Amino acid sequence: MIYQGTAIQVTKRPSGFARLVFDLPGSVVNVFNNLMLQELSQAIAAVAASDARGLVCVSAKSSFLVGADIKEFTEKFKLGEQELLEWAARTNEIFNAVEDLPIPTVTAINGMALGGGLEMCLSTDFRVASDAAVLGFPEVNLGICPGFGGTVRAPRLMSALSAIEWVRTGKQVSAYQALSEGAVDAVVAPDMLEDAAEDMLEQVLNGELDLQDRRAQKTGPLPMTADEIKQVFTEGLARADKEAGSHYPAAVTAVEAMWKAADQSRAVALELENEAFVTLARGEVAGNLVQLFLSEQFLKSRAKKLSATARPVKRAAVMGAGIMGGGIAYQSALRGTPILMKDIAQQGLDLGLSEANKLLAKQRERGRMDQAKVDKVLSSITPTLSYDGFEQVDIIVEAVVENPRIKQIVLAEVEQCVPANTVLTSNTSTISISLLASALKRPENFCGMHFFNPVPLMPLVEVIKGEKTSTEAIATTVAYAQSLGKSPIVVNDCPGFLVNRILFPYFGAFCQLLRDGADFRVIDQVMERFGWPMGPAYLLDVVGIDTASHCMKVMAEGFPDRMQYSFRTAIDHLYEAGSFGQKNGKGFYQYQTSAGGRPAKVFDDAILLFLKPLQANLDDGSALEIGDDAIRERMMVALCLEAVRCLEDGIVSSAAEVDMGLLLGLGYPRFRGGALRFIDNMGVAAFCEMADKYAELGALYHPTDALRAMAKSGQSFY
Repeated sequence: MIYQGTAIQVTKRPSGFARLVFDLPGSVVNVFNNLMLQELSQAIAAVAASDARGLVCVSAKSSFLVGADIKEFTEKFKLGEQELLEWAARTNEIFNAVEDLPIPTVTAINGMALGGGLEMCLSTDFRVASDAAVLGFPEVNLGICPGFGGTVRAPRLMSALSAIEWVRTGKQVSAYQALSEGAVDAVVAPDMLEDAAEDMLEQVLNGELDLQDRRAQKTGPLPMTADEIKQVFTEGLARADKEAGSHYPAAVTAVEAMWKAADQSRAVALELENEAFVTLARGEVAGNLVQLFLSEQFLKSRAKKLSATARPVKRAAVMGAGIMGGGIAYQSALRGTPILMKDIAQQGLDLGLSEANKLLAKQRERGRMDQAKVDKVLSSITPTLSYDGFEQVDIIVEAVVENPRIKQIVLAEVEQCVPANTVLTSNTSTISISLLASALKRPENFCGMHFFNPVPLMPLVEVIKGEKTSTEAIATTVAYAQSLGKSPIVVNDCPGFLVNRILFPYFGAFCQLLRDGADFRVIDQVMERFGWPMGPAYLLDVVGIDTASHCMKVMAEGFPDRMQYSFRTAIDHLYEAGSFGQKNGKGFYQYQTSAGGRPAKVFDDAILLFLKPLQANLDDGSALEIGDDAIRERMMVALCLEAVRCLEDGIVSSAAEVDMGLLLGLGYPRFRGGALRFIDNMGVAAFCEMADKYAELGALYHPTDALRAMAKSGQSFY
């Protein structure tokens, strides 16, 4: 035994080679935490002092090493700039020690080698990968760049252009792509991996592989002229800037650091990487993206616990076809659960099947499935006008018209046709689950299952718990949502549930701005610059003005103090004029079919004249002047305060669920982290001060007593 630690051990093989094994206890994967880094330093020192002929690094897990322990390293990101720089420099000394060992080194990559795991691989002289291995630098997805030498070693081993692409995109690549681009030196079958690694060490010792040449390659400047460097990095920087955008600085910062380091030694290049890493790690975007990563892990963990008592779902049904029902049927069949699709009219079934066919055609056109797979998915959708087969169904999603009485009739009817343990759910966006359950004999088997449109693209499903919903019904619905590839969040019953309850104050703020004379195009532009994928006017057109008008009435009834408006809203004004948005080609914008068959928005001046009567004018007849900052603040205060109220009211139990609901269900700007994270970043006290500027606009802008108490005590949501 050369070294025995808790997470790393080094033994000497009969061949005379040292074998370093990564095996973090209590974890299904290896990650670099403080323990692993400390033991790696000790292990390498032990290897250097031994008489080993070479070193093979392997993993005892099914993957090699998947990066840094995010939970642990977020604490590092809170250090001061100089402290963090010193920590980064000390950490890099460990990987330098690997690279500078007096004996040849090889990593045997048996699975995923990501982030810090890949950087460990690059610090050894050579790399052999299993043909199932996956490599990549995912750091940009967390708002940071590689910090353990990845931006230095990758462009020296690979072509600079390939290294730029790996670092700036964060994409994972296969072993064979890594081989073709120079990141690994050989690809073999999994059962040959360690033998191949030892063979490579023998080749070094026999002089067949030039160790000194490889080390000079890794530690010197790039073998490129100044003009070549400028050309490659100018192109890479342009791509990073175009694809990442100004809201995501990690890609550009990483490429800039690689460019500066291109003609430098390893020591200088690592200092430049450290500076880039520290700048990003201490930034707001990285903080937000890391928190979202942790929140995503929290949601998965919670869903796993919630689904522990789920009943198996072997067959499902959707009530009400059409576009939504067709989308649900498609998703269920695609993910392996056969589904009945029932409607009361053949026309509805035809529409649902047409939607499923359209979605499958897109998959086939993009090369994601062949005709055999398309046929298999379609054969798993059974259209029906009757309840035949419902005696074999384990879960039902009701997706009929958004009318409480009709839904109650349909749910009560189907309850008579299914086994006593079948779970019934409603895909309602606003109607009380407890109200709908009042029509059922077995309300404990009933809950909400709110999908977002379009079903295949939107990852969120709200699972709504009614007053009498059982734990088993929730568990089964959560498990079914997961089987569809969705992220379920369990919420308690209230008007609008979680996402729509927060969304409609945002729409209310929009209507108030229109009343006060703001141009809806300007509002859209301001909020899109803030980071939303589309502004509120465009979003309303996509949601449907008719749907929004209906939902606003439900919300006004549920929360009259702040969602009952004393003025005529633009939403109602458009709805009553028959302008429903994209679905009939006219709303805030006009819609024409593009060459690709998608609705393209077009501005028509007539809409300004149409909205003019809604505006409150000054005494001289002119409209109020509202600046971009005021627009952004008014929109965000209304949204954020309702997010706060949802948490305080126990609609969900954590800030993570509030913010992830907005991210997954609304497309909230990811780099901003969520509504509650937005408040944290500003500071609760500063947010309350901003809200108070608009107090005269009504209760929508009034911070809660609990939020003011948080401000006074210096608390935060995270």
